[in-house]
Amino acid sequence: MTIATLSLVVALISSLACYGHANPTHPCRSYCGNITIDYPFGLQSGCGHPGFKDLLFCINDVLMFHISSGSYRVLDVDYAYQSLTLHDPHMSTCDSIVLGRRGNGFVVHESFAPYLNPTPDNVFMLIGCSAQSPLFQGFPGKHYPCQNVSGMGCEEYYGCPAWDDMDIAPRRIGSTYGPGPPECCAIAFEAIKAVNLSKLGCEGYSSAYNLAPLRLEAEGGAFGWSYGIRVKYSVQGQDVFCKACEATGGSCGYNVVDDKSSGSTNSLCMCVGWNSTSNCDSVRSTSYSLTWSPIEALAFVILLISALY
Repeated sequence: MTIATLSLVVALISSLACYGHANPTHPCRSYCGNITIDYPFGLQSGCGHPGFKDLLFCINDVLMFHISSGSYRVLDVDYAYQSLTLHDPHMSTCDSIVLGRRGNGFVVHESFAPYLNPTPDNVFMLIGCSAQSPLFQGFPGKHYPCQNVSGMGCEEYYGCPAWDDMDIAPRRIGSTYGPGPPECCAIAFEAIKAVNLSKLGCEGYSSAYNLAPLRLEAEGGAFGWSYGIRVKYSVQGQDVFCKACEATGGSCGYNVVDDKSSGSTNSLCMCVGWNSTSNCDSVRSTSYSLTWSPIEALAFVILLISALY
């Protein structure tokens, strides 16, 4: 091997080694479209809290939220308030009423139920429910479970232009309006634990939320509501560990290998090029993690062989 050839090989190895140093890519993607993805959520395996894995997906820069009842577009993630704002395209609004049980409703798996639920200021308005619906069984006369939630209810919702396109006039609660269940029943999620249109015997639903219910009347009743599902999330444990990790520039995650093999997880602080069981300022065994893609490795081998022969 000539000195020139040896120099070429050394230069090649050095350049690839520098590539490993210079790659500043964060191990967890931090955004989808214009929405920031931060702990406890993650888009890649091992990122975020293990309890929220396979919950969010980024499709063509659109953030999607997937649970038992279906997929929803995420409009906003409020980390300070610990909430997500979701949109169901088949949910009724003030402008249109969607029937035929096309909407998702909202049902979470029992494993998510303790720390993933609609906020107390979120009202679900169930539309076109049958008299045999579980909502009305056992509630004779005026004792329906239907009620206003955070200043929002069906009486205001009946004022929306969407009802003008209905074949019949809205039927209210009470004997004054005749027999049968009302066309709309407003209810809090906590009262029924799941909005499953099939099980509830309802044809459609609407959902609205407002963080300032005292201003609803001034803003025009149902016209001023924000339509969507506002979901509150909470995280169990790992708070101290994750704060220490993030304070040193890391991203809180978990060991995927442990999760798959034993069903348990070990918390990891994901740093640039390496992972830590404490934080990114802790001592590590190597100064960086050098990883090449298959194409880079193949190119290296080809060039090395060419240089030698």
